[in-house]
Amino acid sequence: MELDLVLTLVFFAFCAGAIDAAVGGGGLIQIPALMGALPSTAPATIFGTNKLASICGTASAAFSFMRRVRLPWRLLLVVGGCACIGAYIGAMGVSYVPTEVLKPLVLVMLIVIALYTFLKKQFGQDHVEQVITTQILLLAGLGSLLIGFYDGIFGPGTGSFFIFYFIRYLKVDFLHASALSKIANFMTNFAALSFFIPAGHIIFQYGLTMAVANVLGAIVGVKVALKYGSSFIRILFLILVSVLICRLAYQVFLV
Repeated sequence: MELDLVLTLVFFAFCAGAIDAAVGGGGLIQIPALMGALPSTAPATIFGTNKLASICGTASAAFSFMRRVRLPWRLLLVVGGCACIGAYIGAMGVSYVPTEVLKPLVLVMLIVIALYTFLKKQFGQDHVEQVITTQILLLAGLGSLLIGFYDGIFGPGTGSFFIFYFIRYLKVDFLHASALSKIANFMTNFAALSFFIPAGHIIFQYGLTMAVANVLGAIVGVKVALKYGSSFIRILFLILVSVLICRLAYQVFLV
């Protein structure tokens, strides 16, 4: 491995891990970095290598959040299990749904989410202690299944969709929603890797090196999120969603 190439990937993996731990969206940093560093590499291998690095950072963030943020185990199991199943089904159907069909729809959804979050200043600022009812579990399972499916079949904005859904329908704040989204994202990454690894779509020497940097970034990101709380995460969330909107708008209208 060339030293300059490795250092570049390590730097971007660290930044991706820090951002992803707080509000998701690490792929916005890590995937372009991999594409730029390895221009002749097949897209599937880029995505597989990204998932290998990401799952390590996501696991670290999920573990750190679970130590500091109290979340009911039944809720975690439903969210994680349904997200994994949804992502697995989505990955199986990825060849049947053209991404060009999804991009405009996702763009509209992200704009609605950004406007809703911006206009409702108290959105995600208050946390309601959950009484785990059948209705709550059904809502958590349904959302995790659908967003997990989306992650398996397309992907951009998955963390943002998880956070928005958990705040809107489970009545948690940004901090607890971020913690729940890490569990869900870990399981969707796990489902994706169950396809990429057997297919040989991973460059392990880069993926594992980036994984270390991603974990270190995730540790920093969680500490910042826990220190500054939901108001700070809300700002980061709006910034991230805005970047996603600009990126998808460019792909839809200019590419």
